[in-house]
Parts: sequence; structure tokens; C-alpha cells
Amino acid sequence: MAVRAYWKGSLKLSLVSCPVLLYPASTSSDKTRFHMINKETGNRLKQQMVDAETGDVVENDQKGRGYELKKGEYVEIEKDELDAVQIESNHTIDIDSFVPKDEIDKRYLNHPYYIAPDGKAGIDAFAVIRDAMKDQDRVALARIVLTNREHIIAIEPLGKGLLGTTLRYPYELRDAAEYFDDIKNPKISKDMVELASHILDTKAAHFDPSKFKDEYENALKVLVRRKASGKPLKSAPREEKPDNVVSLMDALKQSLKGRTPAKRSAHAPARRTTRRPAKKVHRSAARARKAG
Repeated sequence: MAVRAYWKGSLKLSLVSCPVLLYPASTSSDKTRFHMINKETGNRLKQQMVDAETGDVVENDQKGRGYELKKGEYVEIEKDELDAVQIESNHTIDIDSFVPKDEIDKRYLNHPYYIAPDGKAGIDAFAVIRDAMKDQDRVALARIVLTNREHIIAIEPLGKGLLGTTLRYPYELRDAAEYFDDIKNPKISKDMVELASHILDTKAAHFDPSKFKDEYENALKVLVRRKASGKPLKSAPREEKPDNVVSLMDALKQSLKGRTPAKRSAHAPARRTTRRPAKKVHRSAARARKAG
């Protein structure tokens, strides 16, 4: 069954335009989802909106939108007031500029969409825009209205079609400095860096998303199947994580050899922690024999 187009309009570059269709490039429909149910009847539950102060159920005709000015104080916004400021879609993707692909900060990337020509009428114009971007290795930045909001969308060639990715606005990104400024810069020896580089080389690979395995999703599916068929559930024992501290250099060396580094106590060498108790037991036994 073909997926319905999410958006329909025109892709416009200066005086050149062509009709296009927009399709979501990602989906979460295959993910395992659960519903809230009544455990006694097995029936599905439905949610109701209640007044946070009185606890009374609020009917549909009483619901409205409000912006919180300060804690517990709201200004109500009417639907017609919202409609007045919403941007009306002209169903056109207006290309404003072309930028080098490597200049786009990946943090701005939001939702991906497939852009395909709508019918045969504009296929030539579509191909011209697509192939021109291939030759220049540039990404088009355009504006598009989706769900009454204007978005910036980055458009680039993908196979026979185009990939459009909506971009976040700067106010939607958190400042990295707030999280990274307090990170110290310890002095790391050249040998450690070289060992880490060798480990990276041994794990070098190509990007292959077919190897991505959602272990939790797979476990959920098994759980649902076994529960539905009345089979007993099996729970795998969790691995205990060692608390002991391991020398960073030892860990790097053992990682390069493909082995798990030996565990070592954080406070005292292993020899002392094992020998002292043994001597005490030995002396106690000797004294007991002498007393007897």
C-alpha cells in the first residue's frame, strides 16, 4: 500500500518550478506500543481532561489555550487570534540559497522527507534542479509551511529524487558551552593517544545501518508473543558491572589485544587484600591446636 503524500505543492528555483510531493522519510509505526487498560475488565482506558485545581472533568466546549505568564497565571489565547498570526501555506518550496553541505551543523537537522516529482509535467525541471545540485555538491535552503508554521528545509539529491530535511531554529538549540565549559583538560601521554588510535583502526568500518539492532524492541516483541501464547516468560540474568578501578593504560593495552583488562582494587594492591586474612586464619588455627 503506497504511503499518502504528506504535502503537495511546487518546488521553485527563481522562475523555474515543478510540482512535487513530500513524503515522511521515517516512521515509528512498526515500534511496539502499549495501551493503558483496565486490568479487571481488559478494556482500554481513555483519558479525560480535568481542572488542576477543582478536579472537575472539563468538557470540550470549555477547553481553551493559555500561555503561562508566571506560575499559575495564564493569558487565554482565542482560536481566531491564533488563526490571525498563523502563516498560510502557498504550497510552494521557495529556494533561497545554496550552501556547501559540510557547513550545515548536524545539530540543526530535524525531520527528513522524500521529495518526488508529482506527475510527468514537471519532471524535466525537477531533474534540472536535482542534477545542478549534484554537480555543485551544494544543499538548497528553502522555506516551506507545514502545520501552519514556516520551516527552513535543506534539500539535497538522493538517488533519483531529493531529500528534504527540516532544520531547527537557533532558539531550539541549547548552548554547548553550558555543558562543556567545566570539562577539564588533563595531560594525556602521547603513548595513550597512540594506543587509542590503534584501537580505532582495528574497529574501522563503513556506515551500514542494516547492522543496527534494536535489542529492546526485539525483546518486547518476544515478550508479547510469549505472553499472548501463554508460554512461560524467561528473564535473562543481568551482568554485574565490576566496581574495581582499572589503570587507563592497562585498559588501552588489553583493548588493543581484544581482552578484558584484569580487575584491580581502587585502594590497595590485590596481594595485600588476599594475604592478610589468610595469615590471621592460619595463626588462629595454630593457636587453637596449641591450646588443645
